[in-house]
Amino acid sequence: MKKVITVGVFDYFHLGHLRLFENAKKLGDYLIVAVQDGDCILKTKPDATILYTTKQRIDLVKALRVVDEVITYQDVDKTLPEVDFDIFAIGGDQNHDGFKRAVEWCRENGKEVVRLQRTPGICSSAIKKQLDKTES
Repeated sequence: MKKVITVGVFDYFHLGHLRLFENAKKLGDYLIVAVQDGDCILKTKPDATILYTTKQRIDLVKALRVVDEVITYQDVDKTLPEVDFDIFAIGGDQNHDGFKRAVEWCRENGKEVVRLQRTPGICSSAIKKQLDKTES
């Protein structure tokens, strides 16, 4: 069985997240989604406003048929070595230092890394900005 893992915050859950999961699942037989712990989000996104708690985001992701397993993580580069997987599926925008270290670890340990394309016209940051405009 080929296991795929993808990671993210998955706050303001939207169609782009669902497409990420669907495309990641096509790479293998079993999809693990790692949801970042809310306490750690601000380390990589200091200006972030978090809508849902970690548990709420886990519940949203767990409810999807395409997802086989949900775990939490704090630092992607420290979590991957603890998980049994074959393919690390990431988005093009996931490129901060922790992701760079995670990708390097995958290459050193025989794990495939696949960068998936974003869903055109859908972006969490744009959704947040649009919501801020409607609240003003």
